[in-house]
Amino acid sequence: MTIRPALTPLLAASLVLALAACQGPQAEEARRDAAEAADSANAAAREAVDKAAAATRSAADNAAEASERAAADTQQALDRAAVATSEAASEAKVAARDAAAHASDSTATAAQKVADKARDVADDAQHNADDAKR
Repeated sequence: MTIRPALTPLLAASLVLALAACQGPQAEEARRDAAEAADSANAAAREAVDKAAAATRSAADNAAEASERAAADTQQALDRAAVATSEAASEAKVAARDAAAHASDSTATAAQKVADKARDVADDAQHNADDAKR
């Protein structure tokens, strides 16, 4: 962007020097026209630079806002994931507790069946022993 504003005065100066070589009222008018053209060109160049700078600032502001929104959306997603993970861990804990309770119940039931069977065998052995004594 700095090339254009520097190039415009150089071009205007070249025109003024070229016209300075001319003589007479037409030369004076040509010099004035060249000076006005140089001023207009400088003003247009400054305006273009200002517009480009404003557009750059606007684009940077928009990018910053988009980044902030993306960061907020990411944080919300992370928060939701943390809540879901916590809930899943709680559900897994309850499921493990229930499974352990059912396993304990099953173990107790199996032990009771073994004890009942052992009692039946002992009763049969006692009955056989009593029969053998007679």
